[in-house]
Amino acid sequence: MHRLVADWYPTVLADPLLHPLFGDGHPEHIDHLTAFLGEVFGGPTTYTDDLGGFPAILEAHRGKRIRADQRQRFIDLFLAAADRTGLPGDSRTRTALRDYLDFGTEVAVQNSHATADTDLHPCQEVPRWDG
Repeated sequence: MHRLVADWYPTVLADPLLHPLFGDGHPEHIDHLTAFLGEVFGGPTTYTDDLGGFPAILEAHRGKRIRADQRQRFIDLFLAAADRTGLPGDSRTRTALRDYLDFGTEVAVQNSHATADTDLHPCQEVPRWDG
């Protein structure tokens, strides 16, 4: 997972469509996203226990006003990184990844536009994803 995130992250920083969301990046982002995705896909609860859990993700997206084209680019770049880094290509693995990316980016988009807590996506904790 770390290799995948480390391959993907520079692509979003360099992408003109996504750079406004990510800026010049943060050195800890790769480790934090690795911990988050590890937890999502059944690994240890490091993100929740040590890195702020869902409230930290919510705060990171608040006010970003993510657009549909940015959401799709994020997904496309992540899937391309999965190919480059040799993530298993079997249908179960790739379907789970695609389904989670669809769900996760939907949550991020909705929360990035929320102006009140009532506008937030109902998912309020790190999801555990099994496809």
